[in-house]
Amino acid sequence: MEFAEISVLIRLAVGAVATFFAILLWSKTRDTAWVLVVIGTLISYTEIIFSTLVDLKIVRPDAFFLFGPEGFPLLHTVLVNLPLVFYAVGFIVVISRRRLP
Repeated sequence: MEFAEISVLIRLAVGAVATFFAILLWSKTRDTAWVLVVIGTLISYTEIIFSTLVDLKIVRPDAFFLFGPEGFPLLHTVLVNLPLVFYAVGFIVVISRRRLP
């Protein structure tokens, strides 16, 4: 096995464990900040799966480009950046909760 294959397997395994615990946390809490972090984690694992499917040539990435095959990779860009948006909003919720009496 090459390093790239091992790296993909490790990334899938760690992402699966993180997603499993995120779903467990989601069922235990209804706190807005934690729910946003959980959603970010789920979307992050979606990106891992999508990247793996592209690497295995099961999914063609150019099918998800905006403005044709040489255009903007919309789906990949959204899947990479959306978890960070959810994390940031979750952090803002916690900060605003701590600052306001």
